[in-house]
Amino acid sequence: MNLSCIIIDDEPNAVNLLEILIRQTTEWQLMAKCYDALEAMTFLKKNQVDFIFLDINMPQLTGMELAGLLPAETKIVFTTAYSEYAAESYSFQTIDYLLKPITLKRFLTSTQKIESHFGKKEPAQNTEPVHEKEYFFVKSGKTLSRIRLEEILYFEGEKEYARLVTSTGQLLIYRRLKDIQEQLPLPFIRVHNSYIVNTRQLEKIQDNHIFIAGKQIPVSEKFRPELMAVIQQRIF
Repeated sequence: MNLSCIIIDDEPNAVNLLEILIRQTTEWQLMAKCYDALEAMTFLKKNQVDFIFLDINMPQLTGMELAGLLPAETKIVFTTAYSEYAAESYSFQTIDYLLKPITLKRFLTSTQKIESHFGKKEPAQNTEPVHEKEYFFVKSGKTLSRIRLEEILYFEGEKEYARLVTSTGQLLIYRRLKDIQEQLPLPFIRVHNSYIVNTRQLEKIQDNHIFIAGKQIPVSEKFRPELMAVIQQRIF
């Protein structure tokens, strides 16, 4: 996909690495390399790009401060060594949150997410809505139980088993979370190695945890960006 972007980062080594990754793995056009926020603002006033790679810890203006000064529709991929800004980053039009040092594997995953973002059709709410009549049968022991998707609160992994928790009870099923995840549509999202949650049942987010029906569930850094991308669509 032919996209245009710029890199904003005060670390030359980080800029060089990103440039190499972009040129070797994508067809994107790297329009500029800016080493501070003021240089980036000057460039963006005169030029239009599809998205920006933005470092957070920079002198004069931090990446978060710069993001707040840019047009609200600016698409951003944050690049930083600090995981604690992940939740705050999704108050902007954030596509991804890359933790340094950026590996080739993680960058390739990000390129897929970025190109998917620009290739998807609007409106976003057309993606796999869960309808009241959608259900599946769950085998627990010798019993097959009919479960509506909307009733499910979360799945909790227990080695080769998974605990399916609904608003009325729970079932222990002989399936791994990975296999369950592949069959579930949105709004079900993996938030931890041990948890898949129904985001429509989510009550609140606090620090690195979410709460569903009073249950405190941890959110790992690996899965946080996807969760926050969904949450961002409903932030006022």
